[in-house]
Amino acid sequence: MKILLSSHFFYPSIGGLEEVSFILAEQFTQLGHEVKVVTQSVDPSGKKFDYEVVRRPGTGDLFRVLRWSDVLFHNNVSMRTAWPLFFCHRPWVITHQTWTARADGRNTLRDDFKHFTYRYATNVAISQAVAAHLRSRAIVIGNPYRAWLFGPDPAIPRDRDLVFLGRLVSQKGADLLLDALAKLKAQGLTPNLTFIGGGAEEMALRKQTRDLGLESQVTFAGPKRDVELVNLICAHRIMVVPSRWEEPFGVVALEGAACGCVVVGSQGGGLKDAIGEAGLTFPNGNVDVLADQLRKLLTTPELLAHLAAAGPSHVANFHPEAVAKRYLEVFSLARGGRK
Repeated sequence: MKILLSSHFFYPSIGGLEEVSFILAEQFTQLGHEVKVVTQSVDPSGKKFDYEVVRRPGTGDLFRVLRWSDVLFHNNVSMRTAWPLFFCHRPWVITHQTWTARADGRNTLRDDFKHFTYRYATNVAISQAVAAHLRSRAIVIGNPYRAWLFGPDPAIPRDRDLVFLGRLVSQKGADLLLDALAKLKAQGLTPNLTFIGGGAEEMALRKQTRDLGLESQVTFAGPKRDVELVNLICAHRIMVVPSRWEEPFGVVALEGAACGCVVVGSQGGGLKDAIGEAGLTFPNGNVDVLADQLRKLLTTPELLAHLAAAGPSHVANFHPEAVAKRYLEVFSLARGGRK
């Protein structure tokens, strides 16, 4: 099959969208299919792939690769690369990575137009919540995680308690986790906590840590990458994802579960799909329930062990090859059953 993958961002850009696009392009190629990628990301290094990457395509480029393709796959829709379909029809598959709405939930005319166009595509949503948000029927396929990187290491002692991985910004809820830690301390529980990441709220979080008297429990480790990141996650028992925002999905939860952590995260949006049977959830922003869920895990070893044991089978559903094969089935469906 000839797959044209449109991703507004791609290597060497850094972020969730480009990571998913890269993983899928690599997997489709490894599974024996031909791939071309169109993107707005530039790459001064000129890195070569096993497939063509067309950067900042012009009109001629778009028509060339669209005529070549058997299916156009948008990883997040972009009208900048969709409009040639009006003149050169191909089966169209769109993966919806987030909400088609403004940050406050309102829909603009542009959003309404996008929802209208979705009816002409085969739609994929990364979570049940995103699927419910759409006005068109969607197939749910969660995002893949970097299975070649994230995994348990029995040689690393799992002697730390809580870990937070993400940007230190208000919508990610790191301050809620500190408030929950203070509630646990009042109950006589003093688990340690490691923040991995940086961001605009770091200084405020450090001050909150001091104000709550938690300095001896909290470590700000800063941003980590690759093996250093995985090794640090593997040293913890529980990953906490306390987002205020309704996350469309939550690959960070998969990364934590893949490393052997039990995950506690917000239940609004699609994060609960990523957590699955490998952890517990709490209502977004509810510090009392967050503290209670952490208390249960910290004081009930059998519950912690049960949820940790569910992790491997859960994350297997999001292995890159498994996800890519599900997409190939969708592409075949969009093409009327043709492989």
